[in-house]
Amino acid sequence: YGLFCLMLYVKQRSMLFYPVPENRNNQADAFYLENGAERLKIWQIKGNKAKALIYFGGNAEDVSLNISFFQKLLPDWSVFLCNYRGYGGSSGTPSEEALFSDALAVYDFISENHDTVAVMGRSLGTGVAVFLASRKKIARIALVTPYDSMVAVAASYYPIVPVSLLMKDRFEAVEMARDITIPVLAIIAENDEVIPLKNSQRLVAALEGAQTEGVIIKGAGHNTVDHSPVYRTRLQNFFR
Repeated sequence: YGLFCLMLYVKQRSMLFYPVPENRNNQADAFYLENGAERLKIWQIKGNKAKALIYFGGNAEDVSLNISFFQKLLPDWSVFLCNYRGYGGSSGTPSEEALFSDALAVYDFISENHDTVAVMGRSLGTGVAVFLASRKKIARIALVTPYDSMVAVAASYYPIVPVSLLMKDRFEAVEMARDITIPVLAIIAENDEVIPLKNSQRLVAALEGAQTEGVIIKGAGHNTVDHSPVYRTRLQNFFR
């Protein structure tokens, strides 16, 4: 048992973060943003200079694969898709502290040139999005397959392990949610096999001070939630 706990502690970041290789895409422009000693590769879909959306993806997601989707979904928005440290051409190694620091740097850069900044996160990225919305002036936030905290999710996988003592990257979204008062759209997959339904619902319940709309997509799984036409319609209506 002790060796098993030690293994989980040592390997936890390799179990949480799954960096993807750099990808080429001629549908949008990419630029690099420096934050300290690291360089972040960010894809930019150029649209209305007044409105910008920052997108944070999942733990094994190539965010560039969403370019076509956002071009059709929000043709009048400028969209920025962020590669985490170690992902898709960004330097460095991912961690909670690093992702939060990078999110603030991305916001500061984008807010200088856009009047309105919204944020969207998926899976792992929902914790980053909630953090940013709790710290900065965000117009609205969309959360896809969200979780209450990474500690709670891990505890559902390893109920006999003291994960609260072992986890380095906690992503306590449920705590940060109390500081959010803006409009929130939470899209939940009914049959999510990665993030238990109860964990998503706990986050929605914690957003009591916000104007929150929770949507459960029937029959959808963690990686198929975006296959439903409801997914696109809800996002389109929310950002309008």
